[in-house]
Parts: sequence; structure tokens; C-alpha cells
Amino acid sequence: MTSLIDLEPNVIADEGLAELGEKRLAWTRANMPLLAALLREFAATRPLAGRRIGMCLHIEQKTGVLIEVLRAGGAEMVMTGSPATTDDAVAAFIARDPGVRVYARNVDTMEGHERHIDRVLASEPDILLDNGADLIAGTVRDSAHRVVAATEETTSGANRLRSELEGVVPFPVIVINDSPLKMLIENVYGVGPTVVEGFMRATNCLVATNVFAVIGYGACGRGIARSLRAAGATVLVVEIDPIRALEAAFDGMRVMARQPALAAASVVITVTGTPRVIGRDQVPHLRDGVMLANAGHFGYEIDRAALAEAAVAVEPVTALIDEYRLADGRRIRVLGRAEMLNLTAATGNQIPVMDLGFALQAHSLRALSVDPAGYPAGPQPVPASINRRIGVDLLGTLASVDFRREEDYA
Repeated sequence: MTSLIDLEPNVIADEGLAELGEKRLAWTRANMPLLAALLREFAATRPLAGRRIGMCLHIEQKTGVLIEVLRAGGAEMVMTGSPATTDDAVAAFIARDPGVRVYARNVDTMEGHERHIDRVLASEPDILLDNGADLIAGTVRDSAHRVVAATEETTSGANRLRSELEGVVPFPVIVINDSPLKMLIENVYGVGPTVVEGFMRATNCLVATNVFAVIGYGACGRGIARSLRAAGATVLVVEIDPIRALEAAFDGMRVMARQPALAAASVVITVTGTPRVIGRDQVPHLRDGVMLANAGHFGYEIDRAALAEAAVAVEPVTALIDEYRLADGRRIRVLGRAEMLNLTAATGNQIPVMDLGFALQAHSLRALSVDPAGYPAGPQPVPASINRRIGVDLLGTLASVDFRREEDYA
């Protein structure tokens, strides 16, 4: 295995920036009781000793606390983030640890991200923590990898594992997104409100009085649509699955086909996990002044190249808004480089929400590290025993809940 000493990180090496990252982590750490308990447990038992974890995950404050837990468990870490979502201060602080190598900057493009993926895999990790299945896809291309197990964080990654990567991944992959806890707490109550927050921060505009088209009514789309309605927006939903479309209708949303929804919407939010939801064929249907935002993991849901081809000029309006002017005079505004709006324009999911999500990660990585052969190859859900334990632990941390197990009453 390559020595970490031989792996040069590419983070911004600035001590003042690292100190800022340290301050951000202090507040975050103090509000993540599940990870705090796991850090103590991992430090005592060292279930990841001898493991090198290759990570692809948004690098921000909550991720920094997860890294501390995995390091306490004995793991070495080599990681990258995603384009436009890296907190450079947090990355600089994390990179102080000699057992961690970080390849990520906020300015990274998709091309840079792909180079970072190659660097992480070249470090010869034996366990992966993936976000969008980029690392896992890389191991399929390189049969000489050492990987024995992995976790996958997102809907987008789960979709890849069950489509283009179906049947070709030779090791177990626990899909964190399949946990009912993550579906409910993180996707609905985390993503929904924080995407709305990202819209308001990016635009300084009202949610009420706008007409939003939410494309995709999975758990994340449901959370976004409900949060928008609660803030006074008119919400149109585009959903190709008839059962989800029925759910949207029974939730009080107006369900429409994509073309008329695009023509009516002043704001469009994609959250499907699939490419080119807004592409060349959709441009003619967009109204003048429409704002386009993405909440899916990959920025390819909005095809910016197709928008650029249709435009006579592309200019930044602010650091978070790019305007595409079309030959017919229409203006299309893209928010946050079409990357995940709750991270590009806000601070991501709330700290307690990610405490739950990253507890799922830490428990799953421990289970895979201790007994990778005990799990079948390919994607699979979080074990029920982990879901149940975290559910009980989370209930015990909530100020609004007085929950005790039956045995506590004996």
C-alpha cells in the first residue's frame, strides 16, 4: 500500500483558513451527540485499525466530524469532495491530520473532480465511502483494486449501482440512502428546508408568490415541495412514476407534465438523479427570467452546455447566479453553478440531520470493516439492526421526546 507520506494533498495550505475551519467544526461537533458517542466507542475498540478509507463526500463541517470518528477508529483517510461544495476552511483544517489526505477545492470543475477520483483510487484504499458511485465505478475500470467493501450515500449513486454498474461490482456496498431513517429525516426534513434556504440566500427573493416546478417527487423532492408550500409558494410537481405522482396529488401539489410545468414556472428545481432533465429540448419552453436550480447530487441534471449553445451571451449576475441571454431576448438564470443548491448557496443539511446520516455511515463502515465477507456483493440496504439502534439513540437526543425502552421501566 502506498504510504500517505507520498501523497501530496492539493488543499489550500493556509493556517488562517485552517483555524477558521477548526472554529466551524467546534460548533458542529458540539451538536452531534450520536457521533460524539461513536467517537468514544471507536477510540476504545478501534474497529477500523489497518484500514484505508477512500472517500468521496461533500467536504464541510459535518463531514469533518465524521472524519474525526473514523480516524478515532483507526482508519487512514484519502478523500475528495464534489465541485462547488467544498468548504476550503474545513478542508484545510482536516488536512492538518497526518493520517488524512485531501484533494478538494471549492473552485473544482467536473474535470478536476475526475482527476481527484483517480488520485483517491491510486492511494489503494480497501474500503470506500462514496457519494454518487464515482469511486465504485473507478474500481470497475481497474480490476487491480484492493477494495473489499463500500458504502454509498446518495440516491444518484444508488441509481448508478442498479443500472450501469448492475452485476459488475465484486464487493458489498451498503446504500445509506436506502435506510428508512435517511429517507425520512435527511431527505425530507433535511434537504427540503435547506434547498429553500439556499434559494433565498442565492437570490434574496421571496418564496411566496413564485411558481416553483419541482421535477422529481422522491423523498428529497417531496421535502422540497412541502417546504416551498409551507413558505407560501405555488408548487407544480413533475413526476414520471404514477405512484409518486399520486402521492404528490394527495399532498396537495399540482401534478403536471414537464413541458407545461416549465412554461408556467418562475423557478425550476431538479431533483431526479438523472442527467439532462433540463436540456436542449426544454429550452424553448422556459419563460423569460426563469431561475433554474438543482438539488440532485450531480450537476448534470441541468445541461449548462445546452444552455450555452442556445445563448448569445452568458454573464455572471452575482457569485451564485449566471444569466444566459437567448437570441429571442429571454433570460435564463442558473443558480449555484447547477450544483446542489443547499450546499453551494447555504450550509447543507442541518447539523442534527447529518448526525443521523453520518451515524449510519460510521456504523455501516464498522460492520463492513469487521466482516466484509459476511455481506453479499453489490448494493444492499443498511442492516435492520443498525437502523434500529440509531433510531433508539436518536430518540434519546431529542428535546421534544421522552423516550425510554421497555426494559428501562422495569
